[in-house]
Amino acid sequence: MQFRKVIWICFLSVFCLLSAFPVQKSLAHEVVPSVADLSVNNDLVEVNIRFTAEGLLADIDLSQVADTNDAEQAEDYDTYRAMEPEQLVQEFRALWPAISGDIIVKQNDEVIDLALDALSVDKVGNTEVGRYSYLTLSGNLQNDQDLTFQWPAEFGSIIIRQVGVDDPVTSYVQNGATSDPIPVGNGVKKSWLQVFVDYIPVGFDHIVPKGLDHILFVLGLFFLGAGLGALVWQVSAFTLAHTVTLALGALGLVVVPASIVEPLIAASIVFVALENVFFRGLSRWRPVVIFGFGLLHGLGFASVLGEFGLPSGQFVPALIGFNIGVEIGQLTVLAVAGMLLVLPFGKKTWYRSAIATPASILIACVGAYWFVERAFL
Repeated sequence: MQFRKVIWICFLSVFCLLSAFPVQKSLAHEVVPSVADLSVNNDLVEVNIRFTAEGLLADIDLSQVADTNDAEQAEDYDTYRAMEPEQLVQEFRALWPAISGDIIVKQNDEVIDLALDALSVDKVGNTEVGRYSYLTLSGNLQNDQDLTFQWPAEFGSIIIRQVGVDDPVTSYVQNGATSDPIPVGNGVKKSWLQVFVDYIPVGFDHIVPKGLDHILFVLGLFFLGAGLGALVWQVSAFTLAHTVTLALGALGLVVVPASIVEPLIAASIVFVALENVFFRGLSRWRPVVIFGFGLLHGLGFASVLGEFGLPSGQFVPALIGFNIGVEIGQLTVLAVAGMLLVLPFGKKTWYRSAIATPASILIACVGAYWFVERAFL
C-alpha cells in the first residue's frame, strides 16, 4: 500500500512538474557577474568588460533575477540570444548612447569621459546557455589620483580587476556600489583580511539566490529527516569533499568539463532525494556517497570562482572567503527550512508522509529533468 502511495505521489509530481514547463526546450540562462579588467597606460585608462549584452538589451534588471527565464522579458532575451554576433553588435551600439552614462569611472570625484573603442560577441552556439560580449572603453586621465568604477545595479554584479601591475586591486561590486579605490600605477596590496571578507559574498551569492541546484541538493540532505546527527554527518561529508575539489579546481590541478560535471550534479540531486523516499534513516553508505557527490559540487564551485578570477598573490584568503560564503549560504538554506518545516511540523506523525516524502519526490523530478536537459538537450 505504501509503495502504491509513493508511485501515485511520484506520478502527480512528475505531471505537475512537466506542466510547469513549456513544450519547447527550456532555455537556461543563469545570471553570472560581469568582469571588468582596468588598466592604465601613460595618461589613458582602458576598461575591458566581459558581460551579457542580451540582458541589457532586453532591459532585464539583472540584480533581481538569478536566471533570465524568470524575467518578464525572457522572450526578448531569447530573441537576442539567437541573433548573429554582427546583428547583436548593431543592436547594442544603438543602445549605447542611452546607457553609456551609467558606466562611471571617476578620478578625484570627477567623471572620466569613456569612449566605446571595441565591441564583440561570441558566436551563437548552443542557445540554451548564455554567451559573452566584450566591451572596450577608454578615457583620458586627469591626474595621478586613484580611480573608482561604478556599475549600475540593474546590470547585475561585476568583478573589477586591476591588470598590468604587481599588486592589483580586485573588487566584487553589486547593488550599484562603487569599487574600492584603484591606484594609478602600481596597486596597493589588500590585506589578507580584506581579501577574505571581499570573497565571502561571492560564495554566498552563488548559493543564495543563484545556486538552485546546490540548494536542492542541500534540501535533499535535509529531508532525510533522520535527526540532527544524521544531518551533521551528511553536511560534514559534503563540505569536506567540495572544499577539496574547490581548491584543486581553482588551482587548475583538476579540470573536468562542465558538460560532465553539470549532469552529474543533477544526478546527485536525484539520488539523495529518492533515497529519502525509500530509506528512513542514515544508511552506512550515504555519507560516503554524499562525499563523492560533494567532489562534483566542488568542481562546479571552482568553475564559478574561475569565472571571477582570483587576486594575484592572495589565492588562499580569496579561496577561503569564497568557501565560507558557500557554507553560510548552505546553512542559511538549512536554517530557513528548519524554521519553516521542522519547528512547527517536525514532531507530527504525518510529517514524513505529507511533507518530507512529497518534497523529496519533487526534488528528484526537478533533478531528473535537469539531468536530461544538461546531458541530452
